[in-house]
Amino acid sequence: MKKNNKKTLKNNHTIIHRYTKEDEAFLYSNDARGVRLELDYLKAETKLKNDGIEHTIVVFGSARVIPFDEALKKLEKIKKKFKSKPNSEALLAQLRSAERIVEKSHYYEEARHFGKLVGKAGKGPDDTYVTLMTGGGPGIMEAANRGAHEVGAKSIGLNIELPHEQEPNPYITPELSFHFRYFAIRKLHFMQRAKALVVFPGGFGTLDELFDLLTLIQTGKNPPIPVVLVCRSYWERIIDFEFLYEEGVIAKEDLDIFSYAETAEEAWKSILKWHKQNKTPLF
Repeated sequence: MKKNNKKTLKNNHTIIHRYTKEDEAFLYSNDARGVRLELDYLKAETKLKNDGIEHTIVVFGSARVIPFDEALKKLEKIKKKFKSKPNSEALLAQLRSAERIVEKSHYYEEARHFGKLVGKAGKGPDDTYVTLMTGGGPGIMEAANRGAHEVGAKSIGLNIELPHEQEPNPYITPELSFHFRYFAIRKLHFMQRAKALVVFPGGFGTLDELFDLLTLIQTGKNPPIPVVLVCRSYWERIIDFEFLYEEGVIAKEDLDIFSYAETAEEAWKSILKWHKQNKTPLF
């Protein structure tokens, strides 16, 4: 065999006769997207099923709402910078934002307390029949996972692959920490076992997740579940639901899909009451 033919065969073996699992160019191609979607779904589904997790209580909220002491430190740093450059509009905007985060930092503690309430419910921390689930990131998500962790309960984190590489928070139960490539599959897992949704103040991501479920319930694609919005003043400022009704673009009964709460205790009692009234007790 000629030397150049041997070289061609070697190249073919490297490029074509490679195990599929080793061929990243193919695995991440458009043609293999369906397989990737299925794998994204199956890994988490198999683990949750094998661990006996039948139902979840899902918590959404901003990744930027952090503990009070951390928020205060960030505020002080920005104050020092602004003091040296008092005419900086950019620093002024950062200062105002940091002040608002300090004001909202108590919701970190409320989410943390809520995680404890869910973790201690049922037959205790070892009971995974109803398990807390978050987006797995920092802020409110971390707080809820942290609360469950502090009472010895398992909790789930559904992390997502982002350009800035969002890392899972350290309080998720390690074997229940999942990393998704696709938002759609992550959202599917949020809703698939959900028996309640608690939404703390948040931004685009939180709004996206909230409206996804509101739409599914409104259209009958998802069975009704309690949806609790924490901090009524925040939600009424950013979304005028009554205006939507007055404009005729939603029905009056759509306003009953969700309710408001100010504290973790209030949110949890609201969830338990909803399920009792609808004869679908959680425990």
